[in-house]
Amino acid sequence: MVQTGQKLGPYTLHELVNSGGMSEIWLATDESGRAFAVRRMINNSTFAFTERKRFTTGAETLKACQDGKLIIGYVEHGKIGGELIQVMEYVEGENLKLLMTSGAPVLTENIAEVLIDFASAMGVVHDRGFMHLDIKPENVLLTRNGSLRLIDFDLAQPIPVPPKKLDKNPGTPAYMAPEQLLREPVDHRTDIWAWGVSAFELLTFKKPFPGENADEVLRRQLDRKDFAKPRDLNGDIPVALEKIVLRCLERDPGRRYSLTSFLLHELKQALYV
Repeated sequence: MVQTGQKLGPYTLHELVNSGGMSEIWLATDESGRAFAVRRMINNSTFAFTERKRFTTGAETLKACQDGKLIIGYVEHGKIGGELIQVMEYVEGENLKLLMTSGAPVLTENIAEVLIDFASAMGVVHDRGFMHLDIKPENVLLTRNGSLRLIDFDLAQPIPVPPKKLDKNPGTPAYMAPEQLLREPVDHRTDIWAWGVSAFELLTFKKPFPGENADEVLRRQLDRKDFAKPRDLNGDIPVALEKIVLRCLERDPGRRYSLTSFLLHELKQALYV
């Protein structure tokens, strides 16, 4: 059992920041007092093959996607004291899901910049040859001054050309594209769908295709009988911005933006940036 004050190599653990099924994240300092986020794998079972591979692959992908601005900073990963860890930049902030729930001004007053930076961060991942596969508000941190970081690369995979079926189907159903839920071939355009779902939610505080499970989400995606457009829920949304979100939510991946750069170009025009 890890406790406050415990050392992992050169890092002293101070505060448990977040905990999930596979890992936990601690605020830590190194020997010179610099702050870092230290993520340690919880399940150290001999047979936790999938978890170890996902943890390590996520760290390696994060390292490959560094941009010094919109992607959470990578420091190192590997085994320290027999524990599998990943050391990252420490950012004081909350994820967009929590900020939506609280109605925080840092989100509502900077929504245009948040949408653009969110798409830009996704574009960095795509430009480096990966699809994130877990794009959602919960995986975006926003600092008090509005600085954004994309996190959690555990599900990321190289972009396949042509699209291919995933061996497994991890992710959060509410943000998964129809082709992924149907177990059809996918590529980076499933991330663009997920950005569209996230943008819809950030602008309206509602999900476009709500559901208690993957089957219900998919049914709503395909029949769209109850689908309300963003401006039906928030009349302040610019028409051009609604058009962009709806294009990201096209059932056919071929009708979505083929590249994040095209999405960004139109997004900046729509938001006068």
